[in-house]
Amino acid sequence: MGDTIPWAILGAGRVARKFAASLRELPEAALVAVGSQSLDRAKALAAEFGIPRAYGDYASLVRDSETRVVYIATRHPQHLAAMRLGLEAGKAVLCEKPFTLNASQAEEAVVLARQKGLFLMEAMWTRFFPVMRRVMEAIAAGRIGQPRLLQADFGFLNDWNPDGRHLHLALGGGALLDVGAYLVSLSSALFGPPVAVASQAAIGTTGVDESCAMALAHSKGEISSLAAAIRTDTRKEAIIYGTEGRIEIHPPFWKPNAATFIPLRGASERWGEPYPNFGYQFEAAHVMDCLRQGLTESPVMPLDETIQIMRTLDQVRAPWGLRYPGETPTPPLAVSR
Repeated sequence: MGDTIPWAILGAGRVARKFAASLRELPEAALVAVGSQSLDRAKALAAEFGIPRAYGDYASLVRDSETRVVYIATRHPQHLAAMRLGLEAGKAVLCEKPFTLNASQAEEAVVLARQKGLFLMEAMWTRFFPVMRRVMEAIAAGRIGQPRLLQADFGFLNDWNPDGRHLHLALGGGALLDVGAYLVSLSSALFGPPVAVASQAAIGTTGVDESCAMALAHSKGEISSLAAAIRTDTRKEAIIYGTEGRIEIHPPFWKPNAATFIPLRGASERWGEPYPNFGYQFEAAHVMDCLRQGLTESPVMPLDETIQIMRTLDQVRAPWGLRYPGETPTPPLAVSR
């Protein structure tokens, strides 16, 4: 296959379908296998995208001899078990966010990857969009002076379905893991880990946090003011304020195609970076660049930072007394997202 890197998708749900569509934007990527615990679902995805092989179980998928990297698109509680399967089979792994249910599980996955000398990365796709790279470069260049405050929200009005993954505690449901992870990851990218955390949540009748608010204090006096929800629609905007101006990342900030730089003095600049398809191709391209360079982790989404983000999410929910049934022991693999 020359420079072409063969991929497999573990899971055959909605997110897996979007990832498969996005890989079409990368001529150097070959999607060669898909696996699901339902062979019919795997065959349906394979037929839709011309994938050569479909498997009815995850163990068979990761043993596929042609596959080099596995993208994990299962539900949150099954991420750790899926990562174990892929790494034990000698594959590079890209795992959907949130990486795991908690920091302890994240550490276990990272230890295994490092022991095996294999590539592992959290699929925090936000970091790899062209407009987000431009935002981070502008901040690093001092265009808004010293960054001081992040205000960001991510809320949507989910249909009432207590058995669906968003409202089901055993499936890792709730606002914090599903959409709050994007907010905390952006905060981490800008300011590093928090030195203090305060939070409030509205726990619904199914036991999940239907909305939550977070205030994170950082080491140089920066503040992150964050709000997440799964039963309330919000603007889905991120604004980064500095001493010399601000940057507005236009909705939806987690998959952005535009941002505006607004200095205290001078003219504003709008940065438009449209992209085809769903946008998963940018993180996939980065993974392949890392593999070609022989890297075992990403310099953009480092494993130690992924662990720290999970620690912050643990800290955020600690005052609520919220625990997921699958945190200990690790749950068995189940259906895809």
